[in-house]
Amino acid sequence: MLKVDNLVVRYGAVEALKGVSLEVPDNSVVAVLGSNGAGKSTLLRAISGTHRLHRGRIEQGSISYRAAGQNAADEQNDQNAGLIRIDKLDPAKTVGRGIVQSPEGRRIFGRLTVDENLRAGGMNSSATKSARTETRERVFTLFPILAQRRGQRASLLSGGEQQMLAMGRALMASPSLLLLDEPSLGLAPQIVEQIGEIVLEINGMGTSVLLVEQNASMALRVAQHAHVLEVGKVSLSGPADELAKTDQVRDLYLGHGAEEISGSAAVGRSQHLTRWTG
Repeated sequence: MLKVDNLVVRYGAVEALKGVSLEVPDNSVVAVLGSNGAGKSTLLRAISGTHRLHRGRIEQGSISYRAAGQNAADEQNDQNAGLIRIDKLDPAKTVGRGIVQSPEGRRIFGRLTVDENLRAGGMNSSATKSARTETRERVFTLFPILAQRRGQRASLLSGGEQQMLAMGRALMASPSLLLLDEPSLGLAPQIVEQIGEIVLEINGMGTSVLLVEQNASMALRVAQHAHVLEVGKVSLSGPADELAKTDQVRDLYLGHGAEEISGSAAVGRSQHLTRWTG
């Protein structure tokens, strides 16, 4: 679905990404792990086209994408995989292609109600009013607490509820690929586990997810594939359950319990896949 090839992104004199390559297969969850300053948020900004808003520029490489129903007549095709180059699109056109980002720090509209935040998320959608209403009801099914508080100002929600609202707002655009930037940031452990379960449910409903996280424990539980970013470079890639067993990931991100993570990850993904596919 998504191919990032030898991507170099710079902010002024600072090279934030240094030849990053990765892929997101159809119907998958792919995790990107790394500490602060590794380049994780820059990667998502480059994919969504928002890097320019932060005075970033792509100096090298490409980002290509394929979604069902795309018209590639006016775009440059990737001859090897039938993908469409998106690295020169503005953010609105990227959303129109089916790629939506839920940014770090939630960034909800605090003065608006839950319902108004969700409506804002669907403003760029070409769907009919009835289709947007149906999407909103799916969001409420996924996040029942938001349905209960639909008339409440977003600033009065808890941190976990605000994160759910940010994710729900992104889903209102009916993305084929959801970019999640640190959804566990600042949340209590039990809420982090809940967010992980929600990521699996979103994926089970047919949306691929590129999950950027410092919380490797949660990310490796829900992802099929994972990449480790260090100072702008991919230092390690592979199946998530296998990366959880490596000394590098265990020592830097997991500590004790890596075996439990690798064992439970496949079970959790299988249960959610069965739930959504019958």
